[in-house]
Amino acid sequence: MPTANPYPELELPVGALLEGIVTTLNADRTTNISPMGPIVDPKWTCLRLRPFTSSTTYKNLQRHGEGVLHVTDDVLLFALAATGRLDPQPKLTEATAVAGNILVDTCRWYAFRVISLDDTTERTNIVAEIVDQGRNRDFFGFNRAKHAVIEAAILATRIDFLPAAEILSDFQRLSTPVHKTGGQQELRAFDFLQQYVQQELATKDSTLRTT
Repeated sequence: MPTANPYPELELPVGALLEGIVTTLNADRTTNISPMGPIVDPKWTCLRLRPFTSSTTYKNLQRHGEGVLHVTDDVLLFALAATGRLDPQPKLTEATAVAGNILVDTCRWYAFRVISLDDTTERTNIVAEIVDQGRNRDFFGFNRAKHAVIEAAILATRIDFLPAAEILSDFQRLSTPVHKTGGQQELRAFDFLQQYVQQELATKDSTLRTT
């Protein structure tokens, strides 16, 4: 595949980074579901993803080059997918334009095909064209609690890179909008993430003290 980016409009600040959910097919044809923040052009014709070379999403796209980006307001899905605790998987339906699957309970979805992949660095640069799209339901709208849970889910994936004190401080800050403006879904997702982070940090601390 070529490594040149054929879509300069995907360079920030023209293109915007969107927090979404990407599904790709594993080698055994099962579905990988991962949160991802691609840069999307304003006309929704193309997108740029930057997964790490160690990620399953990268490996799947490098192998067959097709997937589906989902726009959803289900922050519990974000939380579970970000931490690898999505069991059982949500309901899926087969895509027709690409080899892949679509999340049934999502607001919008965009099937894409990779046209450029550069994996010469640890964080890849993948450009893809959107080849099909659909709408399942309305987006809930702006909500501070939902945004806070997304930020918390991102923090939960940074345990190996950020100081524990910084993560815990950010969680304390994020708890305010969640408890002020969140519904049951947001409260459940944030509580799950808090417990996950506390357990992971305790395990990390225990490992460091025994090595």
